[in-house]
Amino acid sequence: MKNALFLLFFILTYIEAQERIVSLSPSITEILYALGRGDALVATSSYSLYPQEAKKLPIIGGYTSPNIEKILSHRPTVVIGQSFNANTLEKLHHFQIKTYRVQLKTLQDIQNTIKKLGDIFHKEAVAKALIKDITDALTQTPKTQTPHSVMIVYGLKEDLRSGIYIAGEGIFFDDIIRASGNTNAYRDSSAAQPVLGYENVIALNPDSIIILHSHATEPNVDVANALKSWYALPTNASKNRHITVIDEDYLHIPSHRVALTIKKLMEAMDD
Repeated sequence: MKNALFLLFFILTYIEAQERIVSLSPSITEILYALGRGDALVATSSYSLYPQEAKKLPIIGGYTSPNIEKILSHRPTVVIGQSFNANTLEKLHHFQIKTYRVQLKTLQDIQNTIKKLGDIFHKEAVAKALIKDITDALTQTPKTQTPHSVMIVYGLKEDLRSGIYIAGEGIFFDDIIRASGNTNAYRDSSAAQPVLGYENVIALNPDSIIILHSHATEPNVDVANALKSWYALPTNASKNRHITVIDEDYLHIPSHRVALTIKKLMEAMDD
């Protein structure tokens, strides 16, 4: 019996060691590293910057436009993408490559994906711990004392006359706003990431504005001047001096690090 178990363990270990995984998005790459399967990654999409080891991986294209030929050149045994990669995954399936499709829009999607990948790669205990980190962040981070409307903005601009990208409904930012006890200033469910003009921002009149800035991708933005533009808009957020700029590399990434995003945003909403 012991010999049979040893043989089974050896076979499973050998198979796992031979896996060659291609990830089609930064989020999937991060989750795989967190699960302890980063050693099997042979390529990933552009903007896979975390952890540091991910920067050394070959790039197979953008996460919305991966290159089939580049993927195949790395001889993958497994390719993992998101729902918008359905066509790419279908083509790869014809080459007898295992493909998995995951969804990473909402907090529940992120937790489901971590569990799914944990099950696939026999890392159930690690996946369970990562999911618990997200749950703990949601339940243990203090909620707002005074509920208000919140607008989350993608990117910091000095000129607000061009499109302003914000977080709409049905994505993890909206989940975090609701979990904090607040409401999303943008309530139209037709767009998850709407683009507004400054007149629309004034009309929505948010009580709080949180701007997700990245110095790495927006190095030339003068933060002080950009904030002047935002405070010049007649909104409750301006009057209450409740406009916050947050610069963290994990904010836009729907991976296990969303636990950090939950804490950061809830703290900003509670200021």
